[in-house]
Amino acid sequence: MSAGETYLTVQGWVGSKPQFKEVGGRTPQVTFRIGSTPRQFTADRGWSDRPTTWFNVECWRGLAQNTFESVYVGQPVIVTGRLRTHEWTTEAGEQRSKVVLDAISVGHDLSKGTTTFTKSAPRSESTWPDPVRQESPAAALPSTDMAAASATAEPGLGAPFPPDEFTTTTLPLTPTTREAEAA
Repeated sequence: MSAGETYLTVQGWVGSKPQFKEVGGRTPQVTFRIGSTPRQFTADRGWSDRPTTWFNVECWRGLAQNTFESVYVGQPVIVTGRLRTHEWTTEAGEQRSKVVLDAISVGHDLSKGTTTFTKSAPRSESTWPDPVRQESPAAALPSTDMAAASATAEPGLGAPFPPDEFTTTTLPLTPTTREAEAA
């Protein structure tokens, strides 16, 4: 960490479709917004929502690629990053600024549900994600078992990615103690 940097971790919900672009024709960038709504409990009213705070998030390079392929509107996420101020002048000569959360880490909030992790292989420019994608992860993927699909399909025949040293099989999970007791 650098001296004078402001780091922030935000827990919230993805509020806009992640937008992918290449800055300078070479560097992947993804931008999206998250909303964080704190809840407060009072004895007389129970739980109530406080005002939502919205954050503009920027992801760069590998994080941008992985975020674009993994994060969708309405999903709970946790984002850690540095606060940055972007300043510009409008065509009318007015000074404007906005605060951006320059992400160093993005992940699904596992207190709200489950997710599946797939380690990504190093990418070259030719394998960056297509900026046009399906609206839902289920519609975008040919199979729910990505590792099996990539390990068995031949390159160029619809496999999500070719088999390589990063291809893994899904690990069987054992039920938690609570799940075992409930069964």
